[in-house]
Amino acid sequence: MYPQFRVIVIGGTGQVGSAVVQALLAESACREVVMVTRKPVVIADPSRLRNVAMNTGAADFEMRVAALAIEVAAGGDRVSAVSCVGVGSGSLQWTEERLKQLEIGVVGAFARGVRQAGVAQFCLLSAAGANAESRIKYVRIMGLKEAVIQAVNFPRLAIFRPGIIVGNAHTPRWVGWLGKLVPSPWGNIEQRDIGKAFVAELAKKAAETGVAFYDNQGMRKSIADFTDRPFAA
Repeated sequence: MYPQFRVIVIGGTGQVGSAVVQALLAESACREVVMVTRKPVVIADPSRLRNVAMNTGAADFEMRVAALAIEVAAGGDRVSAVSCVGVGSGSLQWTEERLKQLEIGVVGAFARGVRQAGVAQFCLLSAAGANAESRIKYVRIMGLKEAVIQAVNFPRLAIFRPGIIVGNAHTPRWVGWLGKLVPSPWGNIEQRDIGKAFVAELAKKAAETGVAFYDNQGMRKSIADFTDRPFAA
């Protein structure tokens, strides 16, 4: 049994975010999941899952996130934060400026807000090959996002860099088939396994310090270590 904790999540209604939230709710050590969303969402079981709607583009968004984190921490459990914000394949239709507003502006404000409130552990969804110097727009923005979050100076920061996400509505079947032929870290990983890897980090690694990077292989190893049994693909 791991120490109990609570998690504040942004991007929890997306494809990967939903998998992370479901994996957290399946973990008994997780006392509560608080989802920050732009619009209210219906919560089927409010006993451990809560929704707080905020205007993510507002000037006081960072301050409101800090206030929320302080309120969640008042419950006495350790509080961690997660960003699963991501556009994925839809990024091709977004301008670079619009992507930066979401991936860097909103996620950065969220991270700074929870850090102001004393949150020490942060998990960030990025992508394989993230590189701020890349000529590829999406990869470049993922690299810039990583740099912004690292600058917030969380004692423990885990950056997840999945390859082709299988089970994601935005991943065409033919891409998943092709991913079987692509070596890790750019190959396939199941969406539900990304969720499990987030939980493994949140439950087991909170006391560790530094920046950890998880590619496909690293996520699978993390799951195996957490469950104490070999990973089954």
